[in-house]
Amino acid sequence: MQCTNSTILLSVSIIIVNYRSAKFICDCLESAFQFPSAKNFEWIIADNDSKDDSKEIITSQFPFVKWINMGYNAGFARANNEGIRQSTNEVVLLLNPDTIILDDAIEKCYQKFMQGNHAACGVQMLNPDRSPQISGSYFAKGGLNHLLPLPYWGSFIKWLGSILKVQKPSIEKATTEEFVDWISGAFMMVKKNAIAKAGLMDEDFFLYAEEVEWCSRLKKVGALCIYGNIHIIHILGEVIQDAAESDKSYFNLYDKKGLQLIVSNHLRIRKQYGVFWFLFQLLNYTFTIPIFFICSFFDQLFRLKNPFADWRRIKALAKNVWKVWELSPKIISNKPYFYKMI
Repeated sequence: MQCTNSTILLSVSIIIVNYRSAKFICDCLESAFQFPSAKNFEWIIADNDSKDDSKEIITSQFPFVKWINMGYNAGFARANNEGIRQSTNEVVLLLNPDTIILDDAIEKCYQKFMQGNHAACGVQMLNPDRSPQISGSYFAKGGLNHLLPLPYWGSFIKWLGSILKVQKPSIEKATTEEFVDWISGAFMMVKKNAIAKAGLMDEDFFLYAEEVEWCSRLKKVGALCIYGNIHIIHILGEVIQDAAESDKSYFNLYDKKGLQLIVSNHLRIRKQYGVFWFLFQLLNYTFTIPIFFICSFFDQLFRLKNPFADWRRIKALAKNVWKVWELSPKIISNKPYFYKMI
């Protein structure tokens, strides 16, 4: 793949964060370069100290990419921020490695984006089977949606919400231009003049929830939207699954990925909603542990199964929640700290 930018007016700076994901990035770039517009973009790879042959693999096929070596595993926010700082265009696109570009989606999104006054936008992402994937959402007061993954207690809250007819925070499928509160960081196009006012992503985050908190600040600058008639494929969670040796589920709270999810979500709630909602969330997570034990015991017993079948998960959840309590003085103080758990 050959490309020169010397005589081309670039339009978008595309930032892809790499951590041992060379194959995904090559597939992503191959899909983008099916369309002539791709040569008009500035392509930036921010490498989180992969310690493998990612650079050789990617640059041998795509020598025009700007390679940034972070020197350590900086996570999502810090690596993207460095990409933004070194980008040369007035519009940046945060793009996940595990994405496939369909039907010139980047160019179409850019053209539509520049016709309006939005601060940021996204597109309708699809699963590999072309079913719709949640690409944008509304805020739930105090981040209450983060309680839904909790065993038993989360199911009760979900049931209660359905009884009270509470609006679901996630947009299952955007069909037109849908205004949202936050956009998935897998494909997020942002104007630099909005970033100048809202600030860069918060570098306390290592992974998860950073784009949600960022969107809460960007939304104060301008509208955020999802273009439902523009599509890409997002192979959800494949990169972090490989890196964390975990599954793709955002409902798994019982391993290192689960710890990172819990910490990042609580951190985001503290920053966006304040100390009260942070403590409210943490107390809910804490009293879920005895609820989990009691409900699981009788649930398994009624099914004529081992009543202690969930004991390992209960202990794992308790360990992760205890870690948040240990970090709570730092989180409450809101002083700079790098919350890297995996």
